[in-house]
Amino acid sequence: MCRPDHFAVHYSINVWMDPAQPVDRDRALAQWDELRATYERLGHRVQLLGPRPGLPDMVFAANGAFVVGDRALGARFRELVRADEAPAHRSWLEERGVAVTEPAAVNEGEGDFAWAAGRILAGAGFRSDPAAHAELAAVFGTPVVPLELVDPRFYHLDTALAVLDRQTIAYYPPAFAPASQAILAALFPEAIVATEADALVLGLNAVSDGRHVVLAEQAGELADAVARAGFEPVPVDVSELLKSGGGVKCATLELHHPSIAEERS
Repeated sequence: MCRPDHFAVHYSINVWMDPAQPVDRDRALAQWDELRATYERLGHRVQLLGPRPGLPDMVFAANGAFVVGDRALGARFRELVRADEAPAHRSWLEERGVAVTEPAAVNEGEGDFAWAAGRILAGAGFRSDPAAHAELAAVFGTPVVPLELVDPRFYHLDTALAVLDRQTIAYYPPAFAPASQAILAALFPEAIVATEADALVLGLNAVSDGRHVVLAEQAGELADAVARAGFEPVPVDVSELLKSGGGVKCATLELHHPSIAEERS
């Protein structure tokens, strides 16, 4: 995670961002602190990437890479205003013994890539290039499932889909092209289908450890559906980050342990 010391909306690179809408940085910091504390209360270890002046979106750590064990595919941001985040993530990972492959194609890390049942679900359409999918397969030796995003409100995969465990996802079907909807329906017949209202508070921008699902507290119906499916919803308020089109998952880069990858295979 990366503390939002410099969080602001100075530009607009997605439909959520409005520089005319004030950002309460103190509130964003308090919400982020509570998200971090939530993970720690659930027994997870949180490591910190230092924030850097001039990079207001660095709080969205999920976009900086895709990591499994000692391997990572680095990010190559589509928007120049975020480009300097990629080397910061690469340096942080390499200092911890992770071999980072420099990408040739544009990708925005876990914003568009997700582990799911021995596969990597890989989004494209707005911020990541489909050519990045071949790079994923080469780095991790894992099947990649391409998915096309078609609604600009859901510009990253992690705004429209959350992996809950090796058999279960939650997603908002209209965010995907018809062919991608069909793929997801076939792979995950027991998927939780989110309402538009919950998708629009980025309720699907969630993090699951296989039991607990940390998600936006405003996504009440989704929390109820998650509970009915046997998971424990853990609501948090990250509404200030929503002003930049981010949420729980955007603020969280998961450092997947190899055993987790094997468990989901």
